[in-house]
Amino acid sequence: MKKLNLPIWLKKTLLFLSILGPGLITASADNDAPGIATYSMVGSTYGYSFLWLILVITVGEVVILEMAARMGAVTGKGTADLIREKFGVKMTTFAMFCLLIANLGTTVAEFAGVAAAGELFGISKVITVPVMAVVMGLLILRGNYKIIEKILIGLSLAALSYVATVFIIKPDWGVILRDTIRPQLLLSRDYFISILAVIGTTITPWAIFYLQASVSDKGISMENYGETKIDVTFGSAWGNVISAFIIIVSAATLFKAGIRVEDAKDAAMALAPLAGEASTILFAAGLLGASLLAVSVLPLSTTYALCEAFGFERGLNRSLRDAPVFYGAFIGIIVLSVLIVLIPGMPLFQMMILSQTINAILLPVILALVLKLANDQAVMGRYRNSKLTNVLAIIITALIVLVTIVLLFEPLIRLL
Repeated sequence: MKKLNLPIWLKKTLLFLSILGPGLITASADNDAPGIATYSMVGSTYGYSFLWLILVITVGEVVILEMAARMGAVTGKGTADLIREKFGVKMTTFAMFCLLIANLGTTVAEFAGVAAAGELFGISKVITVPVMAVVMGLLILRGNYKIIEKILIGLSLAALSYVATVFIIKPDWGVILRDTIRPQLLLSRDYFISILAVIGTTITPWAIFYLQASVSDKGISMENYGETKIDVTFGSAWGNVISAFIIIVSAATLFKAGIRVEDAKDAAMALAPLAGEASTILFAAGLLGASLLAVSVLPLSTTYALCEAFGFERGLNRSLRDAPVFYGAFIGIIVLSVLIVLIPGMPLFQMMILSQTINAILLPVILALVLKLANDQAVMGRYRNSKLTNVLAIIITALIVLVTIVLLFEPLIRLL
């Protein structure tokens, strides 16, 4: 059989794409329906002034997700496994309770994103939500890790629609660069809630649990960890570039026109008269792809963590008979989320923002546990955190705590 003589650049590109996996999926799933809603809201309300925060968060996300991936490669275990072994049942139960609340709220928001995307294409949520739930449920139940990973990576490419939208609207790149490198702060409760929401949708507890479990499930060890480190770094950078593009789309059109939106559907509909029908279609396509990716990853993160914490069999390479609790919990979360979304009059946008804010408040707790584990000689051996990793992780944790404190005491601060 004759071999294909591919150009060197194409060979290198294909080689690079072949190493992408858990890192890209995790970071792409962060740009989910709540994320798109949050970025659209801050872009339409504050213009480009949140771009500097995306830059800071990118560094923090790379550091935190790399820790999780490294722990998975070194130990072959998930985050919840290690928390149970090192901190006991009480701490594990508390962490799982917090994770379950935050993840359930976010999963509901993902299905709300599926519903919104369907309605933008003229399809009722009564059809799109159950149908997509069945499709993604069957994918997880019938596929193995390798097949599921490829499909999820494919769904990650839906984010390219936001890149295309930016080039349609042709923003002022000089202003964008200026606002990206020049931090801006407003001393108001709404502004700090928005900061928490952006952090909470970008750096999440579920991402830590999912990534470490995926690395373990895939059988990655420190012998081939170099490829995974590239995957995590590229995935985080890619995910946050997409986040920035969503903000840019909203800022260059909606903010400029004085239109403030509170969800992704409103943002997509408002784009049509400002930037043309194509921009609305692209925005809706991105929302649908992101939501479908996340309705798979979020429940998986929850079920991975719960099964690890309480000693049940888990993993996408195991059968339904071998891991009934793992798959049963996954289906249970999907069904409950679908039922909530289909209830008439449910305040879905408020649930989206609340879930992201809860994620940001809970994140320091999870980060403290992960930092402790990543520096434990008995757990990590010679692969413990470096001093630089610890400093960066502590800074991002301190930033989240500081914003939370300012948010709580903002009325008093204004009187000083």
